[in-house]
Amino acid sequence: MEHIYQFQHWLFFIGLGMFLSLALSVKGNDMEGSNFENRTTLPRKLLLSPVSDIGDGTNRIGQDCSKEDIVVVQDTTVPLPSGVPAFTVQIVNACTSDCSIAEIHVNCGWFSSVRLVNPRVFRRLDYNDCLVNDGQPLAPGQTLSFQYANTFSYPLSVSSVYCF
Repeated sequence: MEHIYQFQHWLFFIGLGMFLSLALSVKGNDMEGSNFENRTTLPRKLLLSPVSDIGDGTNRIGQDCSKEDIVVVQDTTVPLPSGVPAFTVQIVNACTSDCSIAEIHVNCGWFSSVRLVNPRVFRRLDYNDCLVNDGQPLAPGQTLSFQYANTFSYPLSVSSVYCF
C-alpha cells in the first residue's frame, strides 16, 4: 500500500512540474535557476502598491502583475497514521516579469487542519480569508508549499494580492 502512496506522490510532483513548465512557457519563461523551497524574507517596510481593477475582470498594476499570476495547486498525499486524509498545497508566483507579489490572500472557507500548518506559511484570518507567507512577497518563480490534513480538501483560490 505504501508503494501506491509513493507513486501518487511522485505523479503529483511530475504533474506539478509539467503544469508549471507549461504555465511559464506560455508566459515566455522557464524554471531555470528557480529555487522552490526558499521563502522570501524581505522586510515589510517595502512599499506595496495595491492592485487595481482595470475593468476587464483582471486586477493589474500596469500590465506586469495580477492575482492570476499566483497559481495554487493542491493534491492528495499520504494520509496521517490515524487515516485522516492529507493534502499538499503549492502556491507559485508564475509572474515572468520582475514582479514580487505580497499580501496574498486566499479564499479558504473555514480552513483548518489536524496537522499543524506553520502560520507564517499559511493561516486563516477570518472566514474565507487566509494569508500566505505571513504577507511577505513571493519572488517571480518562487513556490511556497505546505501540507494539511482534514476529512476533506478545501477549495483554495486567490482573492487579492499586492504587487510592487
